[in-house]
Amino acid sequence: MHALSLTTWWIHIASVLEWMLAMVSVQRFGAARAESGWRWLALAMLPALVSAMAACTWHLFDNPDELKGLVVLQAGLTAIGNCTLAMASFNLLRQQRSHNG
Repeated sequence: MHALSLTTWWIHIASVLEWMLAMVSVQRFGAARAESGWRWLALAMLPALVSAMAACTWHLFDNPDELKGLVVLQAGLTAIGNCTLAMASFNLLRQQRSHNG
């Protein structure tokens, strides 16, 4: 746990909590508007959340070589998350365009 300063830990943890809150907020916003695309956007945010948790876990144990697989997992989930967010955003755009005429 000594690999990161207390300030850096605070930023990491706050970012993970903020991302979770954003996911819930996006889902609730979509439910209030009765638009399913927002639910898909919230779900598309999940790989990025798990990626951040993998990074925090690796740092929590002082970046050991035995857990280098978490770095690969984190990188892969970041790439997957970027793709899922792009697809969900495109889906929202498509839904908005069809709704507006």
